[in-house]
Amino acid sequence: MLKPSPASDAPDAEASQRRRPLGRTIGITVYSVIAGLVVIALIAVGTVVFTIQRSFPQLDGEIAVAGLTGEVTVQRDVLGIPTITADTSEDLFFAQGFVHAQDRFWEMDFRRHVTSGRLAELFGESQLPTDRFLRTLGWREVAEQEVEALDETTLGYYEAYAAGVNAFLAENTGADASFEYAVLGLQNSEYEIEPWTPADSVAWLKAMAWDLRSNIEEETERAVIASDFSPEQIRELYPAYPYDRNPVIVPSISTLPAVGASSGGTESAETRTAAASVDWAEVDGVVAAVSALVGGVGEGIGSNSWVVSGDLTETGRPLLANDPHLGASLPSVWHQIGLSCRATTPECPFDVAGFGFSGVPGVIIGHNDRIAWGFTNLTTDVTDLYLEKIEGDEYWRDGELVPLETRTETLKVAGGEDEELVIRSTVHGPIISGLTDDYTAIAEDPWTGSTREVAQPEGAPDGEYAVSLRWTALTPATTPSAIFTLNRAQNFADFRAAARLFTVPAQNLVYADVDGNIGYQTPGSLPIRGDGDGSMPQPGWDSAYDWQGFIPFDELPVVYNPDEGYIVTANNAIVGKDYPHFLTRDWDYGWRAARITDLLERKAVNGPLTAADMLDIQSDDLFFLGLRLSGAYAEFETGDEGADAALDLLRTWDAQNDADSPAAAYANVLWEELAQNLFVEGREHPVPLTDQARLFLVVDGLLDDPESEWWTNDALDVDGQEQMLKRSAIDAYERLVQLQGDNPARWNWGSLHALPLVSDTFGSSGIAPIEWLFNRAAVPVGGGSSVVNATGWSMGEGFETVTVPSMRMVIDLADFDASGWNHLTGTSGHTFHPNYYDQTETWRKAELTPWAFSRAAVDEATTNTLTLTPAS
Repeated sequence: MLKPSPASDAPDAEASQRRRPLGRTIGITVYSVIAGLVVIALIAVGTVVFTIQRSFPQLDGEIAVAGLTGEVTVQRDVLGIPTITADTSEDLFFAQGFVHAQDRFWEMDFRRHVTSGRLAELFGESQLPTDRFLRTLGWREVAEQEVEALDETTLGYYEAYAAGVNAFLAENTGADASFEYAVLGLQNSEYEIEPWTPADSVAWLKAMAWDLRSNIEEETERAVIASDFSPEQIRELYPAYPYDRNPVIVPSISTLPAVGASSGGTESAETRTAAASVDWAEVDGVVAAVSALVGGVGEGIGSNSWVVSGDLTETGRPLLANDPHLGASLPSVWHQIGLSCRATTPECPFDVAGFGFSGVPGVIIGHNDRIAWGFTNLTTDVTDLYLEKIEGDEYWRDGELVPLETRTETLKVAGGEDEELVIRSTVHGPIISGLTDDYTAIAEDPWTGSTREVAQPEGAPDGEYAVSLRWTALTPATTPSAIFTLNRAQNFADFRAAARLFTVPAQNLVYADVDGNIGYQTPGSLPIRGDGDGSMPQPGWDSAYDWQGFIPFDELPVVYNPDEGYIVTANNAIVGKDYPHFLTRDWDYGWRAARITDLLERKAVNGPLTAADMLDIQSDDLFFLGLRLSGAYAEFETGDEGADAALDLLRTWDAQNDADSPAAAYANVLWEELAQNLFVEGREHPVPLTDQARLFLVVDGLLDDPESEWWTNDALDVDGQEQMLKRSAIDAYERLVQLQGDNPARWNWGSLHALPLVSDTFGSSGIAPIEWLFNRAAVPVGGGSSVVNATGWSMGEGFETVTVPSMRMVIDLADFDASGWNHLTGTSGHTFHPNYYDQTETWRKAELTPWAFSRAAVDEATTNTLTLTPAS
């Protein structure tokens, strides 16, 4: 594991100007040419340099701060990663708030405007559509209810954190807090920073729950296209999980004491089912396109995590690896930190390090002195759309009209008039049709999962249609308490107690401890449905389709010390079809999980596993889609000289999506062209291409069914499988020539698939000088969709990377100081700061930096020490 050299402070003038996908960033388009000219003028006189550096944090010396009860030390390493040491829990989280504000306050302030639906207060009327939607969901309102329900101790942690943030703001306002406020002032000079509150912290957990909300897109897609396809076609386009091909997370469910019950000693693992296995093959040095081992993760949100027992490792202690996949952002969504009580006591029980969110106290993913844990998205269905029948201010419910719940909120607009927003809700949740095109389209042309009747589903009462949203995150939850319970957990029973509180967002939780145990727990508020499975909008006027409650925690899947010696989670199905509760029909299709499992088993056969093996797996670039296409085209000739030369690349390709690979570039373009020709080009009713994992399972089946109607596309003058494959191979060659020239030796996947480093706010302002200040040059990367190294791209929108392994970590339970970590950009959110994106090159290479945890290791790694003292 290598330590990176600090990156240059200067931004690259070739920073990407391409537009980010909708829903992943909120474009800022409110600045005029005058604002750009002002920035140019400022640069000319050097004022910007001075203004930027004003907000760089003080890293050494002493700061007297009102609100502390004792002295706190903040040690930072060369990457700016802080380790905070205090005498009390309250001082510890106070200092974390202060440090987060030092490093990332603009990000924190922007996030709280997002979660509260107040972006127009920052950027003007262009953000009103976003605000309307977020206010309707009511994240902030739910967060405030969760804060009110906190126990006294936990509330004290959040209040201490908020006090630390506000202590920083007491001495740092405007551009002194962050350079972005100087830029904001060019258009919104009246903006004033508000004090931080506990609800500001808790609300960000709602944003993460939305980012990880699972199948709402699939449900919406199915509803939108339902009138265009037959039920058989819908089933073909949205196939079930391939249980016979790819693994489940918990093939053997452990029987454990109920959470809160005494185990009476060592917990045992009694199993109910047999473990799955996966076979792989190679032919003549080239990995074959074996149908049982193909597919893809898609370009959406996911994650990898796995844990290996000491029985399989070189040290005799477990190894835990995790890399959550989230939308790319600058700065990274994560902030690394260590939190340590000088003396660990029941009153100050924290000795923990890992990844957290600026604005939120505690550590979200990481380890303490006894246990380690990792997260991946559970992908269970925790959102349902309901069709409602509305008459005036009432809606139909079991044959009767009942009043809609309504509330009115004021949306404030920078430089504009306030807007009054009336929010309507049913028993299921807020009405969201009229706010987005897709939900409005469903209301205008409604279909339900219970019937196949268009416009007037069977039994529908009179009135206008509307669409409401039922989502677990819109009910107050206990996740804000779970963070601290997890941070101080000492064993698997404590870990499960924390998991019981971790209700939203629902995550796969993997576990390891210094005693050699490994485990897994499904947490979350997972609904028990009545009629219907939630895969299509349900008839809201019939209570038979309501949720009937939630799966009891002690009936959720759990495994402890499995015989296999490892647990792999990669958003694949959790359990087999015999599990008594319905969880979802929209799992990831398990290709990453199958590949990780295979690599673990292969490496274990060759000798004990090491931390380096874990990192090798995280960086694996094997492209399942490319495997299948290589096999399909193995003896195929198009008659086109250029296309046939491109196909020759696939015949000697190792199926690795390496950044410098010409074959990987062609394979990915070929995959897109084939999917477009099959499902989009010239089709009267195009098929959404949003989930590549699902689409490849579909295409995999079609490759074995040459008589399928999908192979014919009259608009392209294509009749049959052979003609479709020929047309797509030629189209792919011609497209790649346009993108990278006609010399295949100069093709490469890395630049085609480059990651734009774009600031989430001013990076898409539309004003080049402002964007230059915050963005950095695009980074060529390997990996891709359907790859363990999951750098996802959006089909139909180019090949640039949009989702990434947002961080990587490998934790060694034999020696925490032998662990490694890394994330996408850097500790600092301040543009031009040395730690703004100094981890990016290490991230690109899928390397890790040493993770100092013990006091001796932290002292040795320390380059700066700041002491916070109580103000007199």
